[in-house]
Amino acid sequence: MRWTIKNKNDAEVTKKLALDLNVDQNVAQLLAQRDLTTFELAKEFFRPSLDKLHDPFLMKDMDLAVSRIISAIEQNQKILVYGDYDVDGTTAVSLIYSYLISIEADAGFYVPDRYGEGYGISFKGIDYAAENNYQLIIALDCGIKSNDKIDYASNKNIDFIICDHHLPGEDLPKAIAVLDPKRNDCPYPYKELSGCGIGFKLAQALSIKLKKELTNQGDYLQLAAVSIAADIVPITGENRVLCYYGLQQIQKKPLPGIASILNQNKLKKDLTVTDLVFIIAPRINAAGRIDHASKSIELLLSKDISSADVIASKINEHNLTRRELDQAITAEAISMIEGDKILLAKKSTVVFNKTWHKGVVGIVASRLVEKFYRPTIVLTESDGKITGSARSVKGFDVHQAIDSCSYLLEQFGGHKYAAGLTLKPENLNEFISKFEEVLQATITDELLIPEQIIDLEISLIDISPKFFNIIKQLSPHGPENMAPIFVARNVYDTGWAKVVGTNHLKAELFQEENPEIKFEAIGFDLGDYLNAFQKRIPVDLCFSIDENEWNNVKKVQLVLKGIKSCLETQ
Repeated sequence: MRWTIKNKNDAEVTKKLALDLNVDQNVAQLLAQRDLTTFELAKEFFRPSLDKLHDPFLMKDMDLAVSRIISAIEQNQKILVYGDYDVDGTTAVSLIYSYLISIEADAGFYVPDRYGEGYGISFKGIDYAAENNYQLIIALDCGIKSNDKIDYASNKNIDFIICDHHLPGEDLPKAIAVLDPKRNDCPYPYKELSGCGIGFKLAQALSIKLKKELTNQGDYLQLAAVSIAADIVPITGENRVLCYYGLQQIQKKPLPGIASILNQNKLKKDLTVTDLVFIIAPRINAAGRIDHASKSIELLLSKDISSADVIASKINEHNLTRRELDQAITAEAISMIEGDKILLAKKSTVVFNKTWHKGVVGIVASRLVEKFYRPTIVLTESDGKITGSARSVKGFDVHQAIDSCSYLLEQFGGHKYAAGLTLKPENLNEFISKFEEVLQATITDELLIPEQIIDLEISLIDISPKFFNIIKQLSPHGPENMAPIFVARNVYDTGWAKVVGTNHLKAELFQEENPEIKFEAIGFDLGDYLNAFQKRIPVDLCFSIDENEWNNVKKVQLVLKGIKSCLETQ
């Protein structure tokens, strides 16, 4: 793994920031790295305010979307809320559907079947709307490239409002309104909202136009926070505000569906984005992977804990099934790759097995990236088509690489680091060759080596209570606002080091210049370094700082991310 320490910001800027905020230079440096270079910017960051959210009508077509929805309500037209089957889509559908019901709209919801319809807007979904007399469809977290589907709906006298956050194609679909901050002509100041975040802005705009308070805002903030965490969008700007308050609401008064997940997983501590990503999101996702995503929406719309418990219990079973499938397919894929010298030598990993479960190929792709650290596509067969998911390594745009192969595809979409695709079986081999060809021409060898970005080099004595308290206030963490990573040099163990669990290293660490300053540390999957610590070899560590609670006692601990120089000097 490469360790890359960030460049220090201008000394005068950090010096002034330290004086203005009454913090030390290390804290000032951390803030400057996040472009918080003035007192005002730092204050806005540390005191997020819902009042600072942008006017939703700054978004291109928002006025058109609001007018069409109000018109539908006034004319008693039926509105279908349509969303993707992942966490972002299901939270967005739950938000807009519940809001429309609260303003007495005649609304229903629809989520495509992952296996029968695939990602995004489907002809089947439009047919369902026509058969059930829906005259307006609000599409969330999908639709920005569904030009043919929108035309099909128009021929059936069904209007569309698209709320998406994916990159548009050359031509926008001919919908009544297209809400997407990534449109070239959209002046909205913040471009990184999740699909559910755009749904939140639509609800905001409707409440302003109708002059009705957004009465269930706390519920909507929870849904937005879960979507932001699960969809791995930057936790900056508006996303940070929405996530900050959403986490608070989940802590204080969780929606029954979320409370049920928390209870069934015995999660009672202060929640973090990590908990949303690894506890709540997989369970919301599990219904769409194994059964149908409508179950997740039913869970999120539950009015009481008892009804939520019934659904959450079933979804928890789906999650266990998902985990078993994930582990089995990952093991099979690893064996396939390691047994193929040609595949091992490539810059890409593309694996295919027509029997693999479509619902977990994205998770398997992520596991393979962790193992082999290359842009990866995992493919299976569904309804006579090859379909699958792609995941990338840091710094490489896999969506763009797939776009270079788009002439071989039936459909594709996604983000820089994650995408989905569908192709005909007869194009599979040519696609695999072309994808590797694109990577050979575009990805550097350096990008194929995992990189640990480090914020600062510090000494253990720098980790004061005040320093740690400010570090905590940098949360919620996520892309573009990651938990700070530090380096400390020439660190020793006190003799307490041991391996716990499967292969986790526990130690108590100090530096010779300040031997009285000691910190407990945990290094997950770093048990192989025990020998170096036992030999009292000085090591360089990179780590984050956390708080561990045991028997109601809280202690600052170092979470080790990497250890260097021990192997070289053993």
